[in-house]
Amino acid sequence: MTEITGRTQLAGVIGEPVRHSRSPQIHNAAYREVGLDWVYVGLEVPAGLGDVAVGSMSTLGIRGLNVTMPHKDAAARACDYLSPTAVALGGVNTVVLDGEGKLRGDSTDGAGFLACIEEAGLDVTDQTVLVLGAGGAARAVVRAVASLSAEVIVVARRQEAGTLAASLAPNGTTGEWADAVRLAARADVLVNATPIGMTATGLTPGGRADAELPVPGEGQWAIDLVYEPLCTEFMKVAEGAGAAVVGGLGILVHQAALAFEQMTGVPAPLEVMRAAAAGGVQ
Repeated sequence: MTEITGRTQLAGVIGEPVRHSRSPQIHNAAYREVGLDWVYVGLEVPAGLGDVAVGSMSTLGIRGLNVTMPHKDAAARACDYLSPTAVALGGVNTVVLDGEGKLRGDSTDGAGFLACIEEAGLDVTDQTVLVLGAGGAARAVVRAVASLSAEVIVVARRQEAGTLAASLAPNGTTGEWADAVRLAARADVLVNATPIGMTATGLTPGGRADAELPVPGEGQWAIDLVYEPLCTEFMKVAEGAGAAVVGGLGILVHQAALAFEQMTGVPAPLEVMRAAAAGGVQ
């Protein structure tokens, strides 16, 4: 481990909970690889204090923070400048302290998603993408795939949240959760942005009317934003039904690489970060 001194630069991730995060392993491996005198830590910040934590960056000299739930919206409010993506999403996952002491917020979730699926050989241009869920990660995916002229359908248990997420796509529409199986049958790509699918409960290849989560099959793609476990039950069932699958680990790595570059100004050592992310994930 690199010796930590008074000159060592500090970065980290804030969230609640954050102890499970693999971001410290990913970023510290990258720092070692490129020879940066930086250290990255996990910082548990209680709900409601995300803006306070981000606002302290300039006082403490924290060079960069990644932001996870439940602080993405509050963190955005504490920034001096927001990227167009962050403005559209109403939240950030990356905050950088610039050379003038200003806080710049961005979201790398959507760009990381696109980089990951491109690496997997998937081009969603002009395809139909069904997004299951309407949280911050789902909204980032909606906006990202809409930039490639994909037709976007959002299905969420809370209709208001689904409508908000769908509004990020020029041609975005919403559907009832009870209608997800029918909508999935005409989609090219299913993106699971919910915790459902980590276990086998409610998963049915081809889809029953009472299935909790539709599962794609032959000729379709199944993408799960969850990265632990490495291969979720949703992915296993979809692959067994003939679908191509992409897991959340690659998405995590690509969004982390983009955040690393914004914080440090140095090209990210992607393969080193990928190896660090995979370590310990079953």
